Amino acid sequence: MTEKIINRETVSEISEGKTDAERTREIERSIIKKFRKPVWRRFTKALNDYELVKDGDKIAVCISGGKDSMLMAKLFQELARHGKKNFDVVFLVMNPGYNERNFQLIKENARILNIPITVFQSEIFNIVASEESSPCYLCARMRRGHLYSRAKELGCNKIALGHHYDDVIETILMGMLYGGQVQTMMPKLHSTNFEGMELIRPMYLIREADIIHWADYNNLHFIRCACRFTEKVAAAAEEEDKGSKRAEVKALIRQLAAKDPVVEFNIFKSVENVNLNTVIAYKKDGVKHHFLETYDGI
Repeated sequence: MTEKIINRETVSEISEGKTDAERTREIERSIIKKFRKPVWRRFTKALNDYELVKDGDKIAVCISGGKDSMLMAKLFQELARHGKKNFDVVFLVMNPGYNERNFQLIKENARILNIPITVFQSEIFNIVASEESSPCYLCARMRRGHLYSRAKELGCNKIALGHHYDDVIETILMGMLYGGQVQTMMPKLHSTNFEGMELIRPMYLIREADIIHWADYNNLHFIRCACRFTEKVAAAAEEEDKGSKRAEVKALIRQLAAKDPVVEFNIFKSVENVNLNTVIAYKKDGVKHHFLETYDGI
């Protein structure tokens, strides 16, 4: 999908001179009006198709400060305003050790978007900074654990993360090419370490290009990955992911989709159309099964 380029000077002129309240109303209106089909409808479709939100839920909407999680927070606000579900939300921001500039940007965007954030501190960046092997993997696991823990303390039964459609198809292809396995990023999961807690991904059907379009249209600027490891290896924001396996897969999908746009949809649907009669082996609840077990009808 081709990313639509927005004239930032024009957008800046539109937002210039407006109060925060006026900007917030325009941003909210854009979700329901201009981005109704690519963003709002896909958000509500994911909620319905995968049964992500139920009556009585208290959801910790986890905000990292990036475009995905900030839009997710606004979508939950709109859902509470227009939806029929009886649920509560907490907009949870963990500060794992951001530099002051990035942390201030998160708070500034929360103010502009009128998102009442709940902030807590952790020392994850200090711990991960000394890790030479797979720091991003360790960081992700630790962040999720801290988010589960604090969400449970706040009385939540679910945490919501901002992974989107492109994250899903990249994960599927990465697993095949680099992991030798067929798996996907699930729309929801029961926590194995925090009893009674679930992880949900309400942005599951939303394309990244549409999230970028929404942010550019509203002249919003968000942080990207802001850890100390990233700051060391990157000279500029565009170089942050250069050389990573995910970046390679993202580029591969882009090349294939340029020739045939249905490729992205087919990758997404491939894990919904698994025929076990044509699979050599598979795992179920940690137990591996092989086709020879039932080949002769035994």
